Amino acid sequence: MLLEGKTVLVTGASAGIGRAVAIGCARHGADVALNFARDVAGAESAVAEIEALGRKGIAIQGDVADPATAKDFVSRATEALGRVDVFVNNAGICPFHAFLDMPVETFERTMQVNLHGAYFMVQAAANQMVKQGDGGSIIAMSSISALVGGEYQTHYTPTKAGLHSLMQSVAIALGKYGIRCNSLFPGTILTDINKEDLADQGKRTYMEGRIPLGRLGQPDDLVGPTVFLASDLSNYVTGASLLVDGGAYVNLQ
Repeated sequence: MLLEGKTVLVTGASAGIGRAVAIGCARHGADVALNFARDVAGAESAVAEIEALGRKGIAIQGDVADPATAKDFVSRATEALGRVDVFVNNAGICPFHAFLDMPVETFERTMQVNLHGAYFMVQAAANQMVKQGDGGSIIAMSSISALVGGEYQTHYTPTKAGLHSLMQSVAIALGKYGIRCNSLFPGTILTDINKEDLADQGKRTYMEGRIPLGRLGQPDDLVGPTVFLASDLSNYVTGASLLVDGGAYVNLQ
């Protein structure tokens, strides 16, 4: 129960990593507010699982690409749950596409969701934490893609590098308020974002073969690292990043 008494907000939490993290935090004692864009059934079932654990849960719909969504989410979550102790920026998209004919709208939408949305969400959560006056923890779900390139991810990798950079800067800006800001770098995690890409069995086998731990990641693999950064166990950790990739990044030979 590392998060007992804490309130956690998670964006993009109706499925995948966000859902796993939201439920995982509840398992450790937190009340949880979920942001989601379209999947009403997924969000409602996640809230049901949170409540089944004896915790409070609320799902609030909103497109993070709209800056107004950030203030709305934090305000409604605070009204329902009382405060914000932990904010997890997870919402993101990755519509795979080649570089030379990248549609402007695909590039801009990816930037708006992944980077612009994160900026305003983090800002809104930080303002609430500052108002409360007793610190907090902000966690950005960046990616191994912040550190390496991807042929069909030229619009995506800059957003993940930007998220990590944002956490470094806000760690400095918010340290005086006792607010810690850190990044997680997931490797290849089996979620809807890469479902089509990994439907190619040859590619999946290749990816698995590059990972020292011998398997692709599952959303639940991000729960432990998130709970650590959210909890008082990491009280002196800020501006840091943690790879959660099964060892893929270091396997260069």
